[in-house]
Amino acid sequence: MEKRRIGLFTIMNTLVLGLLAFATLFPFINVVAKSFSGARAVSSGTVFLLPIDFQLETYRYILFNSTFMQSFLVSVLVTSSGTLLAMFCTVLTAYPLSRTHFRGRKFFTLLYIFSMVFYGGMVPSYLLMKSLGLIDKVGALIVCLLVSPFNMFVMKSYFEQLPISVEESARIDGAGDLQIMTGIILPMSKPVLATVAMFYAVAYWNDYFHPMLFIDSPANKPLQLFLYETVKSPETIIEQFTSHNLVNISIDGITSTTVVCATIPILLMYPIVQRYLMAGMTVGAVKE
Repeated sequence: MEKRRIGLFTIMNTLVLGLLAFATLFPFINVVAKSFSGARAVSSGTVFLLPIDFQLETYRYILFNSTFMQSFLVSVLVTSSGTLLAMFCTVLTAYPLSRTHFRGRKFFTLLYIFSMVFYGGMVPSYLLMKSLGLIDKVGALIVCLLVSPFNMFVMKSYFEQLPISVEESARIDGAGDLQIMTGIILPMSKPVLATVAMFYAVAYWNDYFHPMLFIDSPANKPLQLFLYETVKSPETIIEQFTSHNLVNISIDGITSTTVVCATIPILLMYPIVQRYLMAGMTVGAVKE
């Protein structure tokens, strides 16, 4: 058996990619290390890749913090319901716009292109939510990201690449547009559905700008806004440290722990999405 020769290019390519991977992962690894490190090590800046003075007080403090759990539940509610509604609207928009026989297809497509290029800004968004009566309500966090022109065009392009012969065969058998979409097009489109759903879920979960505009009540604040206010106003955290006699945790440790707890749920989506992406692109198609 011949030994495989490793060329200079392969070695350099491996080193460069390894360095890039480390540079990408280092900030998160450092945050995880800080979340498990003691207050003195975090404050002195000596934490690098491994925890120093290992402790779990920060996680106990965060997970048993009623404000954190309330914000976490709001984020879960907004992300789950928002992703489902956004996928529903995106599918119902992308499918007809991908059909050449749809009347007004070019006009509506131009409207979506215009809205994607020219964004109204904060003031029109706030006035719209106010007119809908959604200020300081969780519904505002769902409506603000409900329709994404970019995601719609991604799904529309995928629908256009599907074999038209499958749809024509279904029409000969007497299937209508709704039956074709739900029974043929969507089963064949699992990869793009999973990808777009991931885009929406990440956008909803990481959104803190819109909550800053629309939400005032602590009970309706999502997790990202909780994290933002923790970083912005550490005075309240310091007061809670004193009242709970917590001496081995710091502001940076609390912030790092909150980041880790806020990141883990969205990371759990990727194995699920990868499983659907590996599914065949022609699932549900008729074999010729």
